[in-house]
Amino acid sequence: MHLLSTVQYLAYDPGITPSGGGLPGLAVLKNVINSINLFAIVAVVGALAVSLGVWAWGHHTGGHQAEANGKKGAVVAAGAALGLGAANGIVAFFSALGSQVH
Repeated sequence: MHLLSTVQYLAYDPGITPSGGGLPGLAVLKNVINSINLFAIVAVVGALAVSLGVWAWGHHTGGHQAEANGKKGAVVAAGAALGLGAANGIVAFFSALGSQVH
């Protein structure tokens, strides 16, 4: 019966919390993720520029499909920029929210 109560306790509170500096290479991993984020933001700037160009070209040539695709691309690029810029804050918010669950 002692084993069963121990397993039930661990199911409710495993005692695991995030710890900085616990693994070697954490600084390198953070640097890689920062570089990926920067690369993605630069790609989004390019995608936004192309989408806005397609939107303008479609509008001035009467290409309604191109105009609609340019608008969609601009909205998607803006959403991607918002998500990339807010990624750290979103993860921190939900991590803090999750740590309050008991």
